[in-house]
Amino acid sequence: MEVAFYHLTVTPLEKALPKLVEKIYLNGLRTLIVCDTQERMETLNSVLWTFSPTSFIPHGCVGDPLRHPVWLSLSIDNVNKAEVVIVLNGTMIPDQRFERCMDMFDGNNVDVVQNARERYKAYRDRDLKLAYWKQNDKGAWGQG
Repeated sequence: MEVAFYHLTVTPLEKALPKLVEKIYLNGLRTLIVCDTQERMETLNSVLWTFSPTSFIPHGCVGDPLRHPVWLSLSIDNVNKAEVVIVLNGTMIPDQRFERCMDMFDGNNVDVVQNARERYKAYRDRDLKLAYWKQNDKGAWGQG
């Protein structure tokens, strides 16, 4: 499993996440988005429908997860057979049930950043391939 950390510093999650999910979807990969709260899940469900008038990301959070290439959940259970998991709640992925893990975190919260550093070290100790992406002042992603 490859693990990439996404350090949000400028753009809020609700604006940054849809563009990343769209790229994953257009590459033909299934995605599980692990949310931190029910409210966040409902917000992202709405955002993914409305973030762009020219884009369509089929997704869901109720019903049959296998019918949805993008599934929003509060659990890391791979119910939609996703290759990619996007973790928004700071959960460690304990095994290699996904090809890629994207760990997105709020870089404006000192505690959240410290927790992300601890997850990075834990993944490194498992000898997993790691990447680190951070937003620049304009919100574009650059590898750190």
